[in-house]
Amino acid sequence: MKNRFTGIGVWLALIIAIYLIYSLAVNLITATPDMDYSDFVKAVKSHQISEITVAGNDVTVKLIQGGEANVEIPSLETMQQDVGKELNEQMTDGTLKQVAHESNISWLAISNILSTVIIIAFMVIFLGRRGGGGGFTKSTARLVYDKPNITFRNMAGADEAKRELEEVVEFLKNPSKFTALGARIPKGVLLVGSPGTGKTLLAKAVAGEANVPFFTMSGSNFVELYVGVGASRVRDLFAQAKKCKPCIVFIDEIDAVGRQRGAGMGGGNDEREQTLNQLLVEMDGFGDNDGIIIIAATNRPDVLDPALLRPGRFDRRVVVDMPDLKGREAILKVHSENKPLAPEVDLLEIARATIGYSGANLENLMNEAAILAANRNHTQITRLDIEDANLKVMIGAESRSRIINDKEKKLTAYHEAGHAVITRLVSGDTHVHKVSIMPRGRAGGFTLSVPEEDKQYTSKNEMLTRIMELLGGRAAEDLTLDDISTGASNDLQRATEIARQMVVKYGMSELLGPVSYDDGGEVFIGRDFAQSKAYSEKTAADIDGEVKKILTQQYSKTKQILTDNMAVLNCVAKKLIDKETIDNSEFEECFNISKGGEENADN
Repeated sequence: MKNRFTGIGVWLALIIAIYLIYSLAVNLITATPDMDYSDFVKAVKSHQISEITVAGNDVTVKLIQGGEANVEIPSLETMQQDVGKELNEQMTDGTLKQVAHESNISWLAISNILSTVIIIAFMVIFLGRRGGGGGFTKSTARLVYDKPNITFRNMAGADEAKRELEEVVEFLKNPSKFTALGARIPKGVLLVGSPGTGKTLLAKAVAGEANVPFFTMSGSNFVELYVGVGASRVRDLFAQAKKCKPCIVFIDEIDAVGRQRGAGMGGGNDEREQTLNQLLVEMDGFGDNDGIIIIAATNRPDVLDPALLRPGRFDRRVVVDMPDLKGREAILKVHSENKPLAPEVDLLEIARATIGYSGANLENLMNEAAILAANRNHTQITRLDIEDANLKVMIGAESRSRIINDKEKKLTAYHEAGHAVITRLVSGDTHVHKVSIMPRGRAGGFTLSVPEEDKQYTSKNEMLTRIMELLGGRAAEDLTLDDISTGASNDLQRATEIARQMVVKYGMSELLGPVSYDDGGEVFIGRDFAQSKAYSEKTAADIDGEVKKILTQQYSKTKQILTDNMAVLNCVAKKLIDKETIDNSEFEECFNISKGGEENADN
């Protein structure tokens, strides 16, 4: 209560100071020179006044030659005795205008009062928006009193993470079961995972299962422009949580406030670091915060301060991975419960075609499919709706209005045919699902290939194969058109990135050996701002040479494979020119024709 009144006192003092400064400025701007009463009497008698305004004992006069002046008269009776006769004569002949007596409150005073009221109203509204009566220093955490309608039953594709968090829920429901054996309730749980994997949803599910008060706040809400505000908000947040314990406090995107200290250009005593220091103290300091479990989410655990990750603060780190095949199928079932699917829709098939998709991606896919089905006046979501929605999400919307001349059409056809043929011939675990030369987004065409199964690791040969798949389009252009285009720019960028990772990150270069030269790729101004690379200029030149060697060797192999299978390449390109889009069965026909021709030639 004392802190609250202290805060109000500060704001009242600020408002009074603003009012005084404003009044002083107005008085300086609108100041009117004063006139002695004797000079006023002389001016009236010499007919130098054109207008007179009387407000009590204050008189304002306008002079005939221009300008105004204020006069303080002894009294109205005295003025009437001294110049009453002259004033009446001048008003009678029209040379003097007298304004009726005004109240002692002038329009200037009224405007000052109104401005003060407006300032106070503005500050009250502003303080209310900043979190009620507490102003800046009050926590903006939102307390969810009602039990959320999300539980672990609504979660799919994160079984391991759910098992970890179920223990936390059990701690909150039945703490004596663990304390009887000397177990300590975890103080913090850090949810780590890529964007869209369901970290926030998991935190909501914990609140729904535990049925305890649940505070939620974003990490960025702690930090403000003014120094000390973030630390005050942390203290206020834990003060609220102590009144409701046992409870859960969820901090989303904690990397906004929990980054490593001493990593800024402005020194180590900035607002963010003060906020982090206060958070560290509250989580594991001298205060008694038992019964308060902090759940935080981030996709950048590598930038968090080590003090935040030690035991006693975030005791557990729960990794929320990208869903596997089984998980993707389960997520698709959850997001298609309220959507009518056509009988031919196979969710397992969709799950196989969406390797690398997060839960958010899958939810967006089904939503886009429903929108497409509605636009096409379908009563059910068909397999084609889902496939088109997938292409729209991955590549972009189809550009049917774009006019393509025959030369560009042929170039795009051979480019995509090169990708497809190389993928079919060199990759044993990937099949070509669809090839098209219809522009989508910024792409002139696309080759959609689907891996047979999920993989946790990638071998050196698989990375070399991927480089060949990316270079297939450029090699096909080179062989068939005697020219190359800018269409392969993105392919070259991705192929170069894979080759550089092989050399720098994974130690797959025979010249450089099993050494990693990767610095983590973190652009963190201030931390390593003045440091140089961890390797010499000669090593940097060797890295560039090895990257170029990998790319040129794989490009030569790609061209040779396409040369040996030119009949297949021409067949696929011709089909693309005629039909614009072909599926797997039409694509495989070119290989069957080629095999039949070879058998006839042998006979």
